[in-house]
Amino acid sequence: MTPPPARRRRPGTDGAVPARNLLRRGAVRRAQAITTYGVGSLVAVDHESFVVSGLDGADEHWRSNEAPRIHERRLARLLGVHHFRLPPASDDTSRDGLRVRRFPLMHSCPECNDLRRHRDFTSPPGRSICGMCEVDLVPSRFVIACEGGHLDEFPYWHWVHRAAGHGTTTAGQCGGILKLRSSGRSSSLRSILVSCTCGVPEVSMEGSFRKSALKDLGLRCRGTRPWLGSSAPAQTCGLTPRTLQRGSSAVWQPVLKSALSIPPWSDGRADPLAEHWDTLRNLDGRPEIEIALKVIFKDGSPVPIDEVMALLDAEREEDPDGEDAPTFDHRYRALRNKEYERLRAGNDERERTREEQFICETPLGDATALHPLGVTGPMLVKKLREVRALKAFTRLADPDSTTEPNEVPLADSDLQWLPAMEVHGEGVFLRLDEERLESWERSHAVAARVERIRTAHQKVLEQRAGDPSLAASSPATPRMVLLHTLAHVLITEWSLEAGYPAASLRERLYADENMAGILIYTATSDSAGSLGGLVAQGEPESLHRTIRSAVHRAEWCSSDPLCVESEASGTGGTNLAACHACVMLPETSCENNNIMLDRALIVGTPEDPHLGFFAGVLDH
Repeated sequence: MTPPPARRRRPGTDGAVPARNLLRRGAVRRAQAITTYGVGSLVAVDHESFVVSGLDGADEHWRSNEAPRIHERRLARLLGVHHFRLPPASDDTSRDGLRVRRFPLMHSCPECNDLRRHRDFTSPPGRSICGMCEVDLVPSRFVIACEGGHLDEFPYWHWVHRAAGHGTTTAGQCGGILKLRSSGRSSSLRSILVSCTCGVPEVSMEGSFRKSALKDLGLRCRGTRPWLGSSAPAQTCGLTPRTLQRGSSAVWQPVLKSALSIPPWSDGRADPLAEHWDTLRNLDGRPEIEIALKVIFKDGSPVPIDEVMALLDAEREEDPDGEDAPTFDHRYRALRNKEYERLRAGNDERERTREEQFICETPLGDATALHPLGVTGPMLVKKLREVRALKAFTRLADPDSTTEPNEVPLADSDLQWLPAMEVHGEGVFLRLDEERLESWERSHAVAARVERIRTAHQKVLEQRAGDPSLAASSPATPRMVLLHTLAHVLITEWSLEAGYPAASLRERLYADENMAGILIYTATSDSAGSLGGLVAQGEPESLHRTIRSAVHRAEWCSSDPLCVESEASGTGGTNLAACHACVMLPETSCENNNIMLDRALIVGTPEDPHLGFFAGVLDH
C-alpha cells in the first residue's frame, strides 16, 4: 500500500508517466482488497493507521500488468459497469499498490500525553513519532461515523469542554492543549482520561459510545469523506454520528456481489465486446448490429455476427419477467435463476471449447440411491469460475439491511469498472425433491419454527436500517433455512472426511419458490482449489454416505441439550438450534454471516423428532 503523492508527477522525456516512487506501508492480498481492506476501510500498519483511498484516478495509476482487466458480462450488466479489475498485488516486485491516506489524524504521545493532529507533532518526514519525545505516536482509538457512510475524527475538544458551556463553538478556541492518558486501573473507558491545559476538569471516555452521546453535545455529521482526500467537498448530511472503535467491524462493511461464469459467456470469446454491449443491445435487428460492428472494429469483428446475436438473446433471457422497472434485487434474482437452470442442465462435450470455464456433468453412478434421502439431481461441476466484485460499502448498517441509497460508492466520479477477484475451482451441486419438500414445508410446526427466525431477523434488519420502512425483507423461509443448514453440515462433513479445510469451501444457495438447490465449491485457488477431490465426493454412492453421515453427526452437539432446546441464539436471535460446536462455519464459507440456521429442521427435536426433513434417515 502506498499513500497518495503530495504533488503531481512530471512526465518523462518520451511522454510516459514514470512510476511513482512512494513510501510503501505494509501489504495486503488481492482478496483482502475486496473483502477486508477495500475503499473507505481503515487498515492498521505497525503503529500507524490509514484509510484506503477512493478509486478516482485509479484506472490510470493501476498498471495493466499488475491490475489486469477481467470480464464477466452478466455481473457487469447487473452492476452497470463495462468490466472489472483485479486490485494490484502488494509484493516486493510491484510498482504500485493500493493508495492510502493517514486517518485518523488525531494522535497521542504516550510520553508527554499530548493529543493533537499528526502534523502538529513535527514528526520527521516519513515517520510517525513525537518530535519532542521521539517515541511512536498512537493513532486515536476512536472515530465517529454515520449511516450515510461518512467518517470523521472523534470530537475530543467538545467532549472535554462539554461541561464548560462552550457548546458547539470552534474547537481549540480556549488556547489549551488536549491531553490523553490512562489511569491504568482497568481497561474500561472510565480509565481513559481526556483533559485540556486551559483548566477544565478532566473527563473520562465513559458514555461516549451511547447513541445520543454526540447528539447531546449538539453535534451533527459534517459529511466528511477522508478516503477521497482533503479536496473532496463535504456532503450535506445532518445525521447523528456514532462513536466507534477504530478497529470495529461496524466502521466498514463491504457490499459484495458475485456471479458464476456460465455458457454462453464462460469461454471468453465475448470479452472483446465488453465496452460495446450497451450500444449493441439498443440497436434494432441484425442489420444494424452488423453495421455497428463494422464501425467499431475496422479490421473485422472478433466475434461472428451469429454469436453476437446468440449472446444478445441469452442476455435478454435474464431480464426479470413481468417487471417494467426491475429493482436491483429483481435483477440479481434473475441472475441466480439462470445459474440454477444451467447447473441443473449441465453442458455436454459438444458445447465446450478449449477455453470453457464451466464444465458441469451428470455423475456416472445411479442417482436413484439418493431418492430415499429426498435428494435429487446431483451434478459434478468439474470446472467453474466465480467473479466477486466490490460494489460499494456501508458504515454502521449491515449491507443486507440497507437499500441502495445507503450504499457508499467507491469514487466521487462515475466508474465504468469495479475492483473484483476471480476464483477458479470445482464443486458439487444437488437439489432437494420438490414434492417431498413442499409437503414438509406445509407442516405447521416447521412454519412456526421458521417464523420465529424470520421475525427476529426482520427486527434486526429494521434496527440496522435506521429507518424501519426502508429495511429489506428477511429471506428466511422453511426452504431457505433448511438448504442453508444442510449446506453447513455438508461442508463440515467434507472438511472432516475428505480433508478439505472448512474455510476453503463455500456455499451458494438457490432458494425461492422455484429453486431448491445448493452448490458447494472450492472458494480458493491454492492447494485446496481445483484438484478433483471435491468433485469425487459428488458421485451418488459417496454423496449418499456423506449425507447420511452428516445428518447423524448433526443429531448431536456437544452443547446439547442447551443447543437443540434453545429458544433463540445468534445475533438478535436469528438462529435456533445452531452454535459453533455444530453447524456454524468460518465467515468466508457462509453467504449469510452464520445466521438463519436451525439443525432441528434437519434432524428434529427430542419433543418432535419428525420435524426434521431428514428424520427418516435417523430411523434406519
